[in-house]
Amino acid sequence: MFCCNGLFLHSMILSDKTKQNINRAHFVNGIAPDKYRVNYRNIFELLQYQAQRQPDDNFVTFYPDSGDKITLSYTKFANRVYKTANLLKAKGISAGDRITTISHNHINTVIQYFAAWCIGATVVPVNISEEPDRIEYILKSSKTKLAFIYGHYFNKFKDVLSKLSILPIVHSYEISNAEPGICNFESELELQNDLFIPDDSVNQENESLIVYTSGTTGLPKGVVLTQYNLMIDAEGISKWHGITKGTVMMCVLPIHHVNGTVVTIMTPMYAGGSLILNQKFHTDSFFKRLADEKVNIVSVVPTLLQFLCHDYESGKNEIEQIPALKSFRHIICGAGPLTCELVSKFENMFALKIVHGYGLSETTCYSCFIPTELSETEHKKWLLDFGFPSIGIAIEPNEMDIHNEHGESMPENTRGEIVIRGHNVMKYYDENSEANDKTFEFGWFRSGDEGFFVNDEKEKKYFFITGRLKELIIRGGVNIAPLEIDEVLMSIPEVKSAIAVGFDNDWYGEEVGALVLLKENIAGSDEVKERIIKHCREKLPAYKSPKVVVFSDSIPVTSTGKYQRNKVKHLFAEFKTGQYK
Repeated sequence: MFCCNGLFLHSMILSDKTKQNINRAHFVNGIAPDKYRVNYRNIFELLQYQAQRQPDDNFVTFYPDSGDKITLSYTKFANRVYKTANLLKAKGISAGDRITTISHNHINTVIQYFAAWCIGATVVPVNISEEPDRIEYILKSSKTKLAFIYGHYFNKFKDVLSKLSILPIVHSYEISNAEPGICNFESELELQNDLFIPDDSVNQENESLIVYTSGTTGLPKGVVLTQYNLMIDAEGISKWHGITKGTVMMCVLPIHHVNGTVVTIMTPMYAGGSLILNQKFHTDSFFKRLADEKVNIVSVVPTLLQFLCHDYESGKNEIEQIPALKSFRHIICGAGPLTCELVSKFENMFALKIVHGYGLSETTCYSCFIPTELSETEHKKWLLDFGFPSIGIAIEPNEMDIHNEHGESMPENTRGEIVIRGHNVMKYYDENSEANDKTFEFGWFRSGDEGFFVNDEKEKKYFFITGRLKELIIRGGVNIAPLEIDEVLMSIPEVKSAIAVGFDNDWYGEEVGALVLLKENIAGSDEVKERIIKHCREKLPAYKSPKVVVFSDSIPVTSTGKYQRNKVKHLFAEFKTGQYK
């Protein structure tokens, strides 16, 4: 192990240059990474402070898909966390160890997260929809020792847990159905004391999360986040959105991902707010729950906005609850491709403000947002007038810039790679020296996303994302950003959802195709294909326009709503030899 200005790196073999670059990427506006900007030395201290400050205030209300809701005050939540922390210690887990959670959104999972952080252990959340081989890789790669697993998924995963000698603790499971010798969470918790004695060695630099990125090719990379990463990003988010004691936030996103975890779990805890946790997102209960729980802010991804618009347009979703949203402020939206078409349609349809932002697992969560206090004119300007909705201005914990391939800053209105440095940048990729060398090559975190910035009248940089660099369509040596074509496709009346796809082509290397989901009352036909291609030709240069259209019943996305373009290229295989004008 070696230390680099407060950054403790485990067993990886990194060059001195990469160590220096990682350290440089954790400075923000000249402030060193070990000059901590939060008042707590660990998450236990944060939880203890809030439980003492507002013991009887509600921290979390959980809505399962079936059954009654569950509400815990700060005191009751803290007591369950402390009992769970003691359970982990009784099972041999200590600071630096790694545990996993295998569950859909559940109140027990939130408790288990905080319990692990209290003892200085690291949580490796598992997305239950992942392929079994990928989950096995994640658990093995992370050296996970113990798994909290929801009872419904136990039979599905028990063999891999046994194979890797991972101790399962099963929760929300009928004891009468349990296998002999199974470790039941609820039963074990009754044996534990709620008096918790913290380990004084646990501090800001203890690892808190390892989130495995959902790349389209190759093995997933483990993004290592520290307790300080979680707290400083939560502080930045809470300051930007005015989240304070009593603010009610709702979570409809999966908490195995940083968006659900950081925005709507850590941020209300950090600010002393309240969390409304949903097992899943449902269009038919979304607005009613916002009203019933007097929610102030909810975090979503663009896919969910599309679902809400579609259900309203098709008559499936009544919006009589909208006028009752007297407490509601705005929607946070990011973690996926938001188009001008969608943001305009949603805001006009529901009269609710969208605060667009951007971030990655590697930057803990959000790195920038559009300001919440903009006038309506300015708000619409930054979302609609530049071809892409602005992702906003960098928040306090980090800086942002646009670089060329040599790590040099680019001028205004010039496309390049979005780069970030600051206190919320990940510790590193776990056991992946090659990825760390490349990602931190210039002393910034390289996002792999293409974008540009525009200065406002006060010289504040408003950033825009135009697409993933690795998803750029390279046609005849010319780079094409697919999001630009997505905007045009989504403006076509017959189209419900669509993405541009670069497919292999003998003539240009890559050619432009469109994968299209039609609205329910539209039948796929050659005539519709021709209309789509014609519309694109009217809005785009010929080289950017889709040459072929493939209809589909679905478009693959990650759990956070990002399109997986590389997974559908095979659908265009028959067009490989074609020459298109």
